[in-house]
Amino acid sequence: MGESSAVQDAVVIRRQFDAPRELVWQMWTDPGHFAEWYGPFDYTVPVVEMDLRVGGRYLVCLERLTPEGPSRLWFAGTYLEIVENERLVYTDYMSDETGRALTNLSSEGAEETAHVTEFQVDFQDDSIGSILVVTQRDTPSDSPAAEAWQTQLDKLVVAIEAITH
Repeated sequence: MGESSAVQDAVVIRRQFDAPRELVWQMWTDPGHFAEWYGPFDYTVPVVEMDLRVGGRYLVCLERLTPEGPSRLWFAGTYLEIVENERLVYTDYMSDETGRALTNLSSEGAEETAHVTEFQVDFQDDSIGSILVVTQRDTPSDSPAAEAWQTQLDKLVVAIEAITH
């Protein structure tokens, strides 16, 4: 089961997996595997592009079918730190389909760039397999992000079980 905790305005989720950390790493860094589990339960992930290197960018599309047709949300970011099978640090923001950050108009009418969030994902060995620790910085610990991450990691457990069993 997973736990949530706060670290200086951050959401921190710790989850244990009955799988080696190398497999959990692969589920995060292989576009095909990432698309199997990422996002809320009612979304699919039709687009995942990853340039997995420091300074490399990624682009992800979440899609949900609505009565009016498909609804798409795009997210992009940049990899800041990569230690294979141990740590990923990256930025994330809402974007258009090209990866350009979305802008909003402020109350004064000026354009404001989409909020950029930094994530750190740590992969650790454990006696039953591995532990994953996801830290979403600059996010209030009581935000809906904690519950959203628990849901996504539930999907990750299912995707890993499909491979290992």
